[in-house]
Amino acid sequence: MNPRLPLRFAAAFVMALCAPAISIAQDPWPGRTLNYVVPYPPGGTTDILGRTIAQRLGEALKTTVIVDNRAGATGTIGGAFVARAAPDGQTVLGTSIGPQAIVPHLMKLPYNPAKAYEPVSLVGTVPHLLVVNAATTPYTSVAQLIAAAKEKPGSVAFASGGNGTILQMQGELLRLQSQTTMTHVPYKGDVPALQDVIGGQVTFMFAPIAAALPHVQSGKLRALAVTSASRMPALPSVPTMTEAGFKDFVVEQWQAIYVPAKTPAAIVQRLHQEVSRILQDRSVAASFEKLGVTVVDGTPAQLAQRQAADSQRWAAVIRDAGIKLD
Repeated sequence: MNPRLPLRFAAAFVMALCAPAISIAQDPWPGRTLNYVVPYPPGGTTDILGRTIAQRLGEALKTTVIVDNRAGATGTIGGAFVARAAPDGQTVLGTSIGPQAIVPHLMKLPYNPAKAYEPVSLVGTVPHLLVVNAATTPYTSVAQLIAAAKEKPGSVAFASGGNGTILQMQGELLRLQSQTTMTHVPYKGDVPALQDVIGGQVTFMFAPIAAALPHVQSGKLRALAVTSASRMPALPSVPTMTEAGFKDFVVEQWQAIYVPAKTPAAIVQRLHQEVSRILQDRSVAASFEKLGVTVVDGTPAQLAQRQAADSQRWAAVIRDAGIKLD
């Protein structure tokens, strides 16, 4: 008997055992339906952006991408779902600044947003307008609004889309910087908050540009300032918060994409490349601009840096303002 035969049989047996594993490892990603989780209800900015990206991502990857709305707890229910998902590239999170950089400083979460995900893309930013009712308030500048708050402490109230949102944080930042006493009135969403400012029930609000601009143009609201670094082409006469006398008040909501931590780097890179191609499409950029979103197309590293910087910034505001969830 050839003494080498047992060795050959052993080698063949090992190769047979390894073959399924090798086949699985070489299967092309994604290979099956992707789950694009949006931690907010349908119809909002994050949801609309997510549906646009999901449709085109499915076309690019030749698969189906399903948008899965898992709303609640200021975006953290959907965030927790993705944090628990398998790191195989099949689950994607399209979210915003609130759950990633603000809410973790207001409530105890079952996951750490700084460690639970791999950053994929910084999609874009959304500036806000400080608006008041044009008919029921006499204020034509931020200085006049602050003067009224100082004259009658507690008489000026600001609305937001809910506790822990970037809209609340801007009001709190204004209160801190102006050293005034103001009342925060949280709502279940940006739309009802804005409606009560239009109705005169609340003094002012930092509102997303896309939601507020039509009402400013119709004369129902008066814009006192914009939170972006420079003036907006659509409202060239409206000053920035910096021009209004408030330093370090460039505040923009950002939209971003993540996957669960430990997702293979090759999948993260491929996702980023495909999302980047989508964002560079002129028709996509134009549709996003109608929502008030300025496309950024940031890298994973840029997203991580932005998240860390904003987390530190809003943690300080929350601490100094003594903000707590109701």
